[in-house]
Amino acid sequence: MDTSDPDIVFDEKGVCSHCHQYEATIRSKAYFRKKEKGALEALIQKIKEDGKGQSYDCIIGVSGGVDSTYVAYITKELGLRALAVHMDNGWDSELAVSNIENALRKLKIDLYTHVLDWEEFRDIQLAFLKASVPDLEIPTDHAIHAVLYDKASRENVKYILGGDNTASEGGGVAAWSQGHTDLLYIRGIHKRYGTRPIKSFPQLGILKFIYCSMVKKIKWIPILDYVDYDKKKTLHILQNELGWKPYPGKHLESFYTKFYQGYILPKKFGYDKKRLHLSSLVWSGQISRDEALKGMSENEYTEDMQRQDRDYVVKKFGISTEGFDMLMNSPAKSFWDYPSYKKYFYKYSWLIEYYHKLKRD
Repeated sequence: MDTSDPDIVFDEKGVCSHCHQYEATIRSKAYFRKKEKGALEALIQKIKEDGKGQSYDCIIGVSGGVDSTYVAYITKELGLRALAVHMDNGWDSELAVSNIENALRKLKIDLYTHVLDWEEFRDIQLAFLKASVPDLEIPTDHAIHAVLYDKASRENVKYILGGDNTASEGGGVAAWSQGHTDLLYIRGIHKRYGTRPIKSFPQLGILKFIYCSMVKKIKWIPILDYVDYDKKKTLHILQNELGWKPYPGKHLESFYTKFYQGYILPKKFGYDKKRLHLSSLVWSGQISRDEALKGMSENEYTEDMQRQDRDYVVKKFGISTEGFDMLMNSPAKSFWDYPSYKKYFYKYSWLIEYYHKLKRD
């Protein structure tokens, strides 16, 4: 990691705050409980018991990537009756679709696909591009969570098994991306820069989340934290047992994600998410720091590929190349320049602190 994260702090030994945060995470009681002997067995037994009388024990999200495909694999290995849910936002690569179909067919897992209204979703994505924030994948990430919770609620399933994990996603940089579950942030940007009303876009507001969590008792389980998740071993399993084919980088099963991470973020904001992805593997001991530095120097996304992808994105968005370049050259903004629940929380945090002080006194 480097100072492209404006909030990074290095100690007297040159160790950064991300390393310290990772160490704190893996030493936390919550993380340790997931790794305790018998924790996984107890969890699976509970999921099966709660799933009795229902068509499925759990919901899993599938994108065609490594993490979500391995979640599908281990749910089958553990004897769970999973329903796979895919959210199609119009940017799936052919390889991603093929990987999803091949894996689920071999695992004999049912698939539900939720297709977003492209014109509506395009308007939301363009609004984020016009807002000049680095959080361009927030609309997709939010919709995925909304669809998963909605499907779990409709199927009366109490568990969503997510592919998020400490081993390959051990850190995050707030300046690079935040607000994934902040519906006010999405609405605020769309209200300012959108051109059509939001009618069908999946939304997970605070009240709906409380309903799903407290009334429907739906739990999000980072199942990969309960197993020894090694990326190299996982790739070997997926390729040899499921016929899964690799992508040139993490989360690149989506065409727009590839362009966003490989072109927009580094060129407009100076952020390279590959740095964080490789750092996570260093923290978890899966690769050495030298291997990570070598990975940073490798350029799989050539200038020709970037130009071709830019032309495709511009055409799919229905804007001109000149218009896109103007957006790329507009002054960079951040999450804090727009309305958000988090912004209000910080604004009135003193009230919460005062309330807790009164309780203590």
